[in-house]
Formats: sequence, structure tokens, C-alpha cells
Amino acid sequence: MDIAVCVKQIPSPDTPGRLDAATGRLDRSGGLVLDDSDSYSVEMALRLAEQSGGGEVTLVSMVPDGEVAGLRTALAMGAARAVVVSDPALAGSDALSTAKVLAAALRRIGAPLVLTATESTDGYTGTVPVQVAELLGQPSVSFARRIELDGGQLRVERQTESGYDEVSCPLPAVVSVTAGVVEVRYPSFKGIMGARSKPVEQLDLAALGLDPAAIGSAGARQQVVAVERAEARSAGEVITDDGSGYERVIAVLDDWKVI
Repeated sequence: MDIAVCVKQIPSPDTPGRLDAATGRLDRSGGLVLDDSDSYSVEMALRLAEQSGGGEVTLVSMVPDGEVAGLRTALAMGAARAVVVSDPALAGSDALSTAKVLAAALRRIGAPLVLTATESTDGYTGTVPVQVAELLGQPSVSFARRIELDGGQLRVERQTESGYDEVSCPLPAVVSVTAGVVEVRYPSFKGIMGARSKPVEQLDLAALGLDPAAIGSAGARQQVVAVERAEARSAGEVITDDGSGYERVIAVLDDWKVI
């Protein structure tokens, strides 16, 4: 079965993130890498494709400047191809605009199953997967820790605070995968070399039939109004226990309304 995976390429976590003071946007001018949370949904997709007896895993990514460096990691893992949406008009996109772009690209691909991470590590909105599902008119299952295919049905173990729920839904569907639920394979040398020749389709808004006036900063419903430095942390209070230190600890916790 063919599966599409929405992945995000983000600035490397090894370098401190920077916000543009004028726009409040994250600086993405440096090299981008595959968001670590997406590696789990890619791994899940590869396993499901293998278990179904065939099919391709296609990556879908919205990114500035046609960047593909982060996608090479997922292609080296075993994904067959990638679709990249890049357009200057995408700058300043909020979560809903991102979902509109991804949904338009997914319609072109037509895969019966779409996997995503639960949220990106540079945005943390956690809303894009369900928005994509709504725009596609498909069922949405979130926080999946296990997925099984049974003909035209999915069986999903949906992680909760107290355990998991067993959920079934028909295909096509959009499922977000919880990070850490599968062991992600390391790309082999053969996979790394082969990733260089795998097809990467570049699309812009015109190719997707989307109006630039409704996407990016022009259509954003969310806006950064100010960027300020966080206050420097002051030194904490040191309590020397002379036999009555517990009283000071209790007083502090009471002031903080902890007890």
C-alpha cells in the first residue's frame, strides 16, 4: 500500500534558534535537518508498506528555498520519493496555511494513508495533522503508538495518559504517530548513496492551484506581535538547615501555592 508521510525540515537543534526581530519568524537560512519526531512516522510508514506486501512511501515537505537536505535522511531510510513545496509566498505561514498546502500536495499524491508526527519540534502547535485531515475530509487518529492494516480498515492503539485506546477507522485516513514508539532504522551506506538519485518533485503554489493571497503572511490568522529577550534567571535562595530549614521550605511552597 502506498503511504504518504508529512515531514518537516528544521534548523539543526545543535545550533541555537534565532528569531528575526523584525518579523518574529524563525531564521531558516542555515542548513536544515529532518525533524527528529518525523523519523518515527517515516519508520512506521516503511514497516506498514513492507507488511502490506508492497507500495511506496512518499515524503511531503513544505520548506523555503527548495531545501532537500533533511529529506535525504528519510530517503536513505527507504522512502521512495519526495514532494517539496517551496514558494516565496509561503513565508509567514501559520498552522492552517501549512495544512492547506500539505493537503493540496497530498491530493495530488492520492495515497490512502497519511502519517505525520504529533507536532514539530520548532512549532509545537500540534494542530496541523487534524487540520490536514479535515481539509481532506478524512478520519483523523492522533497519538498512535501502533498501527495495523486490515484490508480497508486501520486498527490503531492510541496512546493516552493512562494507557491506550483501541481505535478502528476506514481508509483513507490521517494518523499522527507518537515519538519514541518504534526503533528507527539507521540508513545504510547503500541507502545513503541511493538517496541521491531518488526523485524529488518541486512544486510551487501555482502548481497546487492555491491563491498566494490566502497563504503565507497574507492569509495568516496567527501573528507574532513582539519578540523580546527572556529575563535572566536570578540566583535561587539557598536554605541552610540548622534544624528548622523545613519550616522555610514549607513557607516557600505555601507562597507558591503548591501546598
